Amino acid sequence: MKIGIPRTLTYYAYLPLWKGFFEALGCEVVVSDKTSKGILDKGVEYAVNDACIPIKLFHGHVYNLKERVDFLFVPRLLNLTREKTVTYCPKFLGLADMVRASMPGLPPLLDFRIDLRKKRKERQREFKRMATLLGVRPAEVDRAFRRAQRKMSRTLKDLSGKGNPEEVLGILTEDTRNVLLPPQPITLAVVGYPYLLYDDFVNAGLISKLHKMGVRVLTPEMVPEKTLKRKAKSLPKDLFWTFSNQVVRGAIHYIDDGEVDGIIHVTAFGCGPDSMVGKLIELEAKQKAVPYICISLDEHTGEAGVLTRLEAFVDMLKYRRDKQ
Repeated sequence: MKIGIPRTLTYYAYLPLWKGFFEALGCEVVVSDKTSKGILDKGVEYAVNDACIPIKLFHGHVYNLKERVDFLFVPRLLNLTREKTVTYCPKFLGLADMVRASMPGLPPLLDFRIDLRKKRKERQREFKRMATLLGVRPAEVDRAFRRAQRKMSRTLKDLSGKGNPEEVLGILTEDTRNVLLPPQPITLAVVGYPYLLYDDFVNAGLISKLHKMGVRVLTPEMVPEKTLKRKAKSLPKDLFWTFSNQVVRGAIHYIDDGEVDGIIHVTAFGCGPDSMVGKLIELEAKQKAVPYICISLDEHTGEAGVLTRLEAFVDMLKYRRDKQ
């Protein structure tokens, strides 16, 4: 049985969880192709006009998979962190309805609801529904999910424990090329949602461009979870969105750490939560005199425009360092 997983959104944050879960059930996991102009064009064709680029891309990746799999995995994701007051963007909850309404000829969707804040009994109902669709026993689904959670925890611990940022980025971006940096490189914290940071097509090769400029790149995924939670205590309150909290906490960690020369916030044009996230990071960076720039992405973002802004920012940082 083939299960399709779109290579966007939660793919970049939770692939070990999803892959481990379905493989433990004896399913074959099929991931959509890497983002391309063709996939983006299909996403723009099928998604509603005012959707942000990650949602448009999701439609394109679903289209890429629909003839190749028996089921499409499109979960209704509410909470995977157990933090009581936070959730995911409402579009994550409605993705299954969005693709069903806009795209004909889809295979059955595995759209079970995931909310780890709920009691075990309520989660069991969703496991039972999943088991019925896949033709397995509910106990197998429960056991497979718990096993996949342990695998996900080990993966996150391994990533944040690695001492080489370039190695971590190679894993996250699926780019195995060696990165050679000068002895004392400019170091930048690049923060944003994982489906923007690690998709080389949608961000116009931002990370690889910085590497070519001799810049060391640090991202929130390199910060241990315990450190992020400590940083949360320094904020007056949590933001409402899970990924937004991770971005803000990661940015504040790097700003407070004092080892970065600047901050780049990568955002999707039209993302409501990011309007708050960007301002919080900008104010914190200004208070600590850390240079900050925001790179906004949509389907019209050109590679030349991103490169020009990055070059100007890095040149300014090098000039600033030379003057000190």
